[in-house]
This record gives sequence, C-alpha cells and structure tokens, in this order.
Amino acid sequence: MQRYDSIIIGSGQAGPPLAVGLVDLGQRVALFEGNLLGGSCVNYGCTPTKTLRKSARVAHLVRRAGEFGVHTSPPQVDFAAVMARVNQVVSASRSGLEQWLSRYPDQLDVVREYAQFDGRDGDLFRVRAGDARYAAPTVYLNTGTRASVPPIAGLTDVPYLDNVRLLALEALPEHLIILGGSYIGLEMAQIFRRLGSAVSIIEPAPRLAPREDPDVSAALANLMGQEGVTLYVGHSAVEASAASGTITVTLERGGLRLPVTGSHLLVATGRTPNTDQLNAASVGLKLDERGFVEVDGLLETNVKGIFALGDINQRGAFTHTSYQDHEIALANLNGGSRSVDGRITTYALFTDPPLGRVGLNETEARKSGRRVLMAVHQMANVSRAKEESETVGLIKLLADADSGHLLGATFFGIGGDEIVQIVSHFMAAGGTYQTMKDVLPVHPTVAEFIPTILNRLKPLE
Repeated sequence: MQRYDSIIIGSGQAGPPLAVGLVDLGQRVALFEGNLLGGSCVNYGCTPTKTLRKSARVAHLVRRAGEFGVHTSPPQVDFAAVMARVNQVVSASRSGLEQWLSRYPDQLDVVREYAQFDGRDGDLFRVRAGDARYAAPTVYLNTGTRASVPPIAGLTDVPYLDNVRLLALEALPEHLIILGGSYIGLEMAQIFRRLGSAVSIIEPAPRLAPREDPDVSAALANLMGQEGVTLYVGHSAVEASAASGTITVTLERGGLRLPVTGSHLLVATGRTPNTDQLNAASVGLKLDERGFVEVDGLLETNVKGIFALGDINQRGAFTHTSYQDHEIALANLNGGSRSVDGRITTYALFTDPPLGRVGLNETEARKSGRRVLMAVHQMANVSRAKEESETVGLIKLLADADSGHLLGATFFGIGGDEIVQIVSHFMAAGGTYQTMKDVLPVHPTVAEFIPTILNRLKPLE
C-alpha cells in the first residue's frame, strides 16, 4: 500500500491545481483520473462548446454581413473542419495540463485509473485503483457530474446524444431535437441552428430558463424564435422511439399528444454526480438521495479529512466555482480562513448575446424580505449596442434600499458575460450603489450605462 499526504480523486477544474498547490506546500500527492485529464470543462464542456460557438457566430455574422454594407456569398459550413478545430483546441488544452502535471515527478503521482474508497485504517483512508492500494489521511473528491437521463418511455432504446456524444458527431444533424430548454440546451440550440441544423427545443416548464426572471426568459425565447429555433414550451416528453434513421419524441400538453420527429436527439435535462462508484459507505461518507455530497463552509464532508470540491458539493455547478473551491481549500491549509458560505453566485449563459448574472434576480429579491430598489434598461437603448446592431436583451440592477449595497445584476446582451463581473467585483468589495453611480465610465461602451441605470433605481412595487 502506497502512502501519501493527500489523495485527490478526479481531475476536473479543482483537482489538478489543487494537486500542484499541495505539492508546493511540501506534500506528496496522488491524483486519480480514470478518463481524460481536465474533466468535463476541458474535454466536453467549456473548451469545446465555446470553440464551437465561435464557428457558429462567424457563420451568423457572415449571413448578416449585408446589414453592415459588406456583400458576400452565403456561408458554407464545413462541419468536419469545424469539429477538427474544436478537437485541436481541446487536445492542446489537455496536453498543456498533462505537461504541467508532469513537472512534479517526485511529489505528484498521476494514476490513470478510477479510484474508490476501501475503508480506513485509523486516521488513514484506503483507496483502491485497479489492483493497487493507496492510503492518505486526507482525501479530496473532484469527480464531477454526467448528463442525467430522464424517465421517458423508450428513451433508453433510442440513440440519443448527451454533451459527450454530441461533440463526437462527424456530420451536422439535419434536425436536432433538444430535451431541456435551460443553459446547455439553449447554447446548443443556437450553435447548431447557426451551423445549419433545424432545431427544436422541448421544455416542460412554462418558460425557457425557468431559473431566470420571466422577462429574461421571454427575451431568450424571442432570440431563439428570431433565429428559427422551434419551441415547445410547457410540453412534457412522454415517449421516444426510433425508426428508419429518424427519432420521434411524443409530447403531451393538456391531455393532447404531439409527435416531433428529427434526425438526432440531445438530452440536456440536468446532471448526475459521479459518486455512485466511490464506495462511500466504506468510510461513512454520506450522499444525498441524488448522490451529491454535503459540505460545510470549508468544503469538508461529514467525515473529517474528506473534502468535496466542484459540482458534486452543490455549492455551485460551474467551472469557476470548482476552481475557486481549490483556492479555498489551499488557503485554509496555509493559515487562511476562507469559506464558501458567503460566496456570491455568479454565472453566465453563453448564448449570443450572452447572459451574465450575479447575486439575486428580481424574483429572488422579492422573496428576500428586503426593501429592494430596481432599475431595468433595454439593450435597444444602449449606444454601443445600436452601433454594433446587437440590440437584443436587457440590463437589470438591484440594490438594498436600506444599506445601499448592490444585491444583484442581470446583463443579457452584448458583452454581458464580461460586464456582469464589474458588479460582482463591486459586490465582493462591499461597495454601495451610491458610490458606483459616481464612477466615471468610458464611452462608448455598454458598461457606461451602469451609473445611468443606477440613477433610475426605484422601489419594487
């Protein structure tokens, strides 16, 4: 049995930098990964999808070239070349990660096997990987999540796609049906529509992206409709079947059934934690009914010495929250006192234009019991947006009427994923809207309207 100071199971966005950080603190570390180094983000998530998004945006801009006085032929999308570029970027990212980890051969062992707990010996946790055994007093879990499969009759007999298989396609789908009208579903719908596929979205909730405010959901639906995506909102998928190279999804709404037929089916209805093979019971690690791991503010589980980072701890299901988890873990080992308990939620939906969100939205603010001030500004009234013919979306700012602190912001529009971080940084610093509205902005930008909008704050009715 090989002994280490720390063991890390999983190499998502927290695992590799945590391993290097622990080595820098003088530890001997084992990092286990049974699949591809880098986890979902590098291999099946952020890196490939945002690379694919760029190709789709270029095709979209070429189609719009006439609006800007530039005349060209309609774009011809070479899907094989598009995917070759995606694979090249992914391969380079993963290779860079592998090279980085290889710089520490004496202190860091990268074990290319799936690992699971195998009980404990006193203060040491035993871990099994293949035919070998390992032990350490501290274990960090960064096993990530995978696509959930909804209980729809016949679905398991259909060659459906998930986020992994979608990126392995060699030919452009003729008609892509997407189960799920939230973040992954909306991003992929727009990308494949712009690349030339017919696309249909099926969302059982009354509106797209139901986590967002109703006006934001409506703006997203309008965007999808303008780009030719067919929406089936408020429809539940009850059955799926495949025959003669086509897939049929049967929808139900108000007792009526409707068949939707396409060439491909993408399931984008949520994520399931990769904890089912950890043998958690052997060390007393508790999982909830869905397999997620509960942690405290220091990211420690119910078992002292076992920490859970990233998507499996439900403290944020994003690459950036996973990465910050490793920063928090390292800081606390190095004499710090950081916690995830006070973390301000920040994320983006990478449609084009993107949606950037931080803190509370309007719906959450109304439920908070606070006296809230709010102002909304349409992107159609932003100079920079008009100059670039990118007028889709809106800006919404929220503040506490008593303290003056900013409570949240929504930027759905050009640059929204970047601009929202101006507010997130200001919130983290404890600034008030009174201070922010006095800041001198740069013209012409989208962000220059933040002081103007803050001057229009009014109490929520």
